[in-house]
Amino acid sequence: MRRPVPNLLVGMCVLLASGCARPAFDAKAEEAKLLARDAEWSAAAAAGKDVEKIVSYWTDDALVLPPGRPAVEGKAALRAFVGDSLKIPGFQIRWKSEKVVFSPDGKLAYMRGANEMTVPGPDGKPMTLTGRAVTVWRVDADGVWRCAVDVWNAPPAP
Repeated sequence: MRRPVPNLLVGMCVLLASGCARPAFDAKAEEAKLLARDAEWSAAAAAGKDVEKIVSYWTDDALVLPPGRPAVEGKAALRAFVGDSLKIPGFQIRWKSEKVVFSPDGKLAYMRGANEMTVPGPDGKPMTLTGRAVTVWRVDADGVWRCAVDVWNAPPAP
């Protein structure tokens, strides 16, 4: 003979199960958070003073594809890449990203952006190059958004 399960016990199981459900992904809030993080990264890069801070915005296994240059993979290579770039006389970089698109689970995102980089021109005078970019971001194990793929190139000629 089966014993009836008390309603209180059933109710507790339902509450426990619903409490374990993952909260709904809030795309607007995450978009604001990700764009703010990207803007912080751009400001750190534009300041050009702290290699470790700049590199901290990439994942440990990040892939960077700069225009006309070999791929840069991983934190050690990125650290050298950023350090060498900051040693170029007059070097400056800044960008602004937009149009965040998330994966269905909210753990990956990509966005496009526009950038400006100042470098010495052929005559030694500073010249500013404009570019367009796509970055792919992911939420790392610590819950922080970091850039996993960073690609940029020149826009088409007018």
